[in-house]
Amino acid sequence: MTEAIPAASPRVFSGVQPSGALHLGNYLGALVKFVALQHQMECLYCVVDLHAITAWQDPKQLAAQTREIAAAYFAAGVDPAKAIVFAQSAVPEHAELAWIFNCVARLGWLDRMIQFKEKSGKHKERSSVGLYTYPVLQAADILLYKATHVPVGEDQKQHLELTRDIAAKFNHDFDAEGFFPLTEALIEGPGARVMSLRDGLAKMSKSDPSDQSRINLTDDADAIAGKIRRAKTDPLPLSDSLEDLKARPEADNLVGIYAALSGETKAQVLATYGGQGFGQSFKPALADLLVERLSPVSAEMRRLLADPAEIDRTLAAGALRARAIAGPILAQTKAKVGFVGAA
Repeated sequence: MTEAIPAASPRVFSGVQPSGALHLGNYLGALVKFVALQHQMECLYCVVDLHAITAWQDPKQLAAQTREIAAAYFAAGVDPAKAIVFAQSAVPEHAELAWIFNCVARLGWLDRMIQFKEKSGKHKERSSVGLYTYPVLQAADILLYKATHVPVGEDQKQHLELTRDIAAKFNHDFDAEGFFPLTEALIEGPGARVMSLRDGLAKMSKSDPSDQSRINLTDDADAIAGKIRRAKTDPLPLSDSLEDLKARPEADNLVGIYAALSGETKAQVLATYGGQGFGQSFKPALADLLVERLSPVSAEMRRLLADPAEIDRTLAAGALRARAIAGPILAQTKAKVGFVGAA
C-alpha cells in the first residue's frame, strides 16, 4: 500500500559555485532574487564547493572564494538570520543522498546533459567522473531539503528536469508517492540572463578569459566605467523600437541591464535614450547606474572579507540549521531504500 506523504511546504534552495569572481550576471540573475525570495518562503542558499571540485581547484583559493561567495550573499542583502546560508561540504548529507540518487538515475539521462558535452569538449575521457555526475549531486542538493522551488537560469533548466525525473522515479520505485516534490523552476523576471559585454550572444561568465566581458562585483567605479565604455555595440544610434532591438544583441543586452538595475521596462529605457548615440549619453548613464548599485555591495564585501573568521562562524551556524532539516529527510530516505538502522 502506498504511504501517504504530506504535501511539501514552500521552500527555496539555490547555490553558487566558488570557482571565480562573481559578476553582474550573478548579481541580477541570482543574488537580487535571493534577497527577494527570503521574504516570501523559507530559503536555503548554499556555496556549492563540492560542485566546484569537478575541475581541479587550488585549495587555498577554493577556501577564499567560498568566503567571497558568502560575503556577496550577505552584502547583497541576504540575511543569515532569515535565510539559511552554508557551505555544501559542511553538510555531508548532500554527498550521501547523491550516492542513492546515482543508483536511481539512468545513464541515458546523464548522456543527454548538454552542459557536460560543452564543458568536456572533445576530450571527455579526461574529464572527472564528478563532472559527468554532478547533475545528480545537484538533484540531491535540492531534494535533500524537499525544496519546492529553485531560482535557475535557462542553462540549468535541463538539470532541474533531471531532478524532477529522479524524484519521480524514487517515489515510484520505493512506493512513496509524493515523498520528494517535483521541484519547480523560478526563472521569471528581469536580469535572468545577462550577456557578455564582448558578445551579445554569449552569457556573461566567470570562466570567460576576457575580464572585459563582465562587470565583477569587486570592480571599482573606474573599472566599471571603462568596461561599459568599451562594451561592444554597433555603429547605429540606440533604437527607440523594441522590435529593432531584438536584432541587435549587444544593444539589447545593455538596455536589458539598465532596465534590470533601474526597475524600468526596456520600452521605458528606449523612450529616454532612443535615437541617441551610445557614447553620447546612454553608456555614461549606464555606468553611473552600475556604480550606484554595485558600489555599496562591493564596499560591504570588502568589510566582511576583512574578518574571514566571522564568515566562517556564520557559515558553520547555517550548516547546523541545514543539517537539522537534512538529517531527518535523509534518514527517511535511507529507511525507504531498506538500509538497516536508518530511521
